[in-house]
Amino acid sequence: MAGYVTNLEEATQKNVNFRTVLYTAEHSQLVVMSLKPGEEIGMEVHLNIDQFIRVESGTGKVIMNGEENAISDGFAFVIPAGTNHNVINTGDTQMKLYTVYTPPNHKDGTVHITKADAEAAELLEHAA
Repeated sequence: MAGYVTNLEEATQKNVNFRTVLYTAEHSQLVVMSLKPGEEIGMEVHLNIDQFIRVESGTGKVIMNGEENAISDGFAFVIPAGTNHNVINTGDTQMKLYTVYTPPNHKDGTVHITKADAEAAELLEHAA
């Protein structure tokens, strides 16, 4: 089949991993994430990647170039390439979200069960 079809809300809500790549195309990538209470993605910047994020459940905040905005169920935001950013779960339940990277940011099929797994993988990628 060309392309990818899924019930994205269901896939996002069922995801228990920090990061799971659902689909990678030549110019974009669909990823679901789950942040534990108090957990954050971590301040980062993608120099050549735009990112769209939608929150399916949970509460938190997004920081982009120092500007903070509260986010919760149904909120979406776009992070342009070169923007220093972080997403933080400030609630007491898991925050479920999905993101679209353009172009792709992770190896197809990537699953990081925990944030520590994600950080270790990124260190290995940048050491190579």
